[in-house]
Amino acid sequence: MQWLKTLFSSPEPAGPEVLLWRNEPGQSTMTQDDVAVEGELIRVVAQEPVTIRLYEVDALGSDSCLLTFRAKVRTELTEGRAFLEMWCRLAGKGEFFSKGFDHALVGHTDFATCDCPFLLRAGQKAELLKLNLVVEGRGAVQLKDLEILKAPLKN
Repeated sequence: MQWLKTLFSSPEPAGPEVLLWRNEPGQSTMTQDDVAVEGELIRVVAQEPVTIRLYEVDALGSDSCLLTFRAKVRTELTEGRAFLEMWCRLAGKGEFFSKGFDHALVGHTDFATCDCPFLLRAGQKAELLKLNLVVEGRGAVQLKDLEILKAPLKN
């Protein structure tokens, strides 16, 4: 039975996470509509379901690791949920995505740390990461302390 669990489980990191990228206070987001950047805080007001492109991070060249898009998120949603999403362009393979459903927030919340992991197997090299906020509903979302972390995988 243990072999079945390992077949469907995520690999465990072989070491500590290393910071690869962090947004700078006041750094403009890719999507400008319904977004305000005030120092370290990013404010989004969604009148309808929307995907906000926050940032694109170029050429990390990482492989055989776990990349994690992490942010502190606060919500004031009148309906639906909000979560992080990360698209990863792999050299010669195209774009693939990961959605942070495990850390989706609903209603009114204080700042919570949300993660969106992306597994890179040996030989899968990241060229570009697209970092998004998805709001499946309406309301306000605030983000801060956005970062990308990398952890090596056990062989």
